[in-house]
Amino acid sequence: MQHRTVAELMTRDVVTARRDLPFKEIVRLLADNDVTAVPVVDDLDRPVGVVSEADLLRKSADQADPSGRVPVPGLEAWERAKAEGSRAEELMSAPAVCARPDWNVVEAARLMEAQNVKRLPVVDETDRLLGIVGRGDLLRVFLRRDDAIRDEITADVLRRTMGLAPSEVTVEVRDGRVDLGGAVEFRSLIPVIERLCRSVDGVVSVTQHLTYRTDDARPGPGDA
Repeated sequence: MQHRTVAELMTRDVVTARRDLPFKEIVRLLADNDVTAVPVVDDLDRPVGVVSEADLLRKSADQADPSGRVPVPGLEAWERAKAEGSRAEELMSAPAVCARPDWNVVEAARLMEAQNVKRLPVVDETDRLLGIVGRGDLLRVFLRRDDAIRDEITADVLRRTMGLAPSEVTVEVRDGRVDLGGAVEFRSLIPVIERLCRSVDGVVSVTQHLTYRTDDARPGPGDA
C-alpha cells in the first residue's frame, strides 16, 4: 500500500520569522500572508519555535479592561513572560514540534494530537526547515476518490497482501466508507483484513459482513 507522506502534503513555501522580529512586525507578517502562525528559525533555518495568533493575543489578554467589567486574568509565570515579550523568541511556543518528510498521515496526526498543536514544521536530517504541514493538509487524504480507494483495497490489500481471489471478497466504497462482503477460509483473517482496509488513505470507516469456512480461533480436539 502506498501511503501519502508529509512531503507530499506539506506547504514548501513557508513564511518564517527570525528570533528578533518585533511584535508588530509579526502581526503584520501574519496579516500580509493570511496565516495564523509562523515557524521561528535561527540563522541556519532550523525551527526553534512557532509563534501564533494565540501567542500574540496573550498580550491583549493581560491588559486591564477599560470598562472594568472583565477582571485581569491570572496568568502563570510563563504566560506572563510571553505577554510581556516584544520579540519572536520571547513570544513563541518552544521548542518547535517537528515532523519528518517521510512520515505518513497517521504519524503526523498522532504527534499533533499528543502535543496539542495545529501544525508541524517539517525538517530534514540536519533539522533545517523544508516545509510546514497543518491539520487541513492531513485532511486532504479524505478527498480521495472512492474508486481509487476501492482499487487499492482490491489490488493491494486483498490480492497482493492477503493472497485472496477477487471473487472471495467484494468491496464497495461510498464517501470513503468501505463495506466488505463475501467469505474467506479462516476466521482469523477477518480482523486482519479489516485493519488493513482501515489503514488505506482516505478510508473513513470499514463495515464488514464477511463469513468464514474454518473457525481457526477455536482449539482443536487435540489442543491443550
